[in-house]
Amino acid sequence: MREATHEPLPVGGGTDLDHLGGVGAGGIEAGDFGAGDFGDARTQQDLLSRTALGVFRLNGQFLAISEELAKPAGLTAAWWQVLGAVLREPLPVAGIARSMGITRQSVQRIADLLVAKGLAEYAPNPAHRRAKLLRPTEEGRGAVDRIGPGHAALAARLTAELGDAAFTETVRALERLATALDALESAAPSATVPAPAPE
Repeated sequence: MREATHEPLPVGGGTDLDHLGGVGAGGIEAGDFGAGDFGDARTQQDLLSRTALGVFRLNGQFLAISEELAKPAGLTAAWWQVLGAVLREPLPVAGIARSMGITRQSVQRIADLLVAKGLAEYAPNPAHRRAKLLRPTEEGRGAVDRIGPGHAALAARLTAELGDAAFTETVRALERLATALDALESAAPSATVPAPAPE
């Protein structure tokens, strides 16, 4: 049987950047800022807010799309996400939670449901006797496989809308952002939530 490889699509008010010049619905261009603009605290905060709000919006959009893609296969977006995380290799629940950026408890609940429905199974973990590995069953792989045509069609439509180069750069930018936030969290967990400025 062909191995299923269709991994999951990923789970306030707006921020006005018009005062920066040339920043609007079309996005931010490198030429929109002067040499010293990125040293300005307000500019940095606006960029952070716009990035966060954009990601929140994307999360909602991808969750809705994922639900529609997964429904014909008898899955939910969350079930697809967990199954997708273990298609290449079995993982413990904690490892799945880290890769997905959600709580271990949430993954454990979904993993137990997948096992109960015969879509996944627990296997012994040579590295940790108590932390069993989750892996898809043939039925689980078959369910993910059935998402393939819809997944491919959406990928083609989005590529046509964005263009190959822009799509590739979007992925790279999101990966750089995730890596940068991981680095900040690892270096100083409290640094991502700065203390309020004195009045």
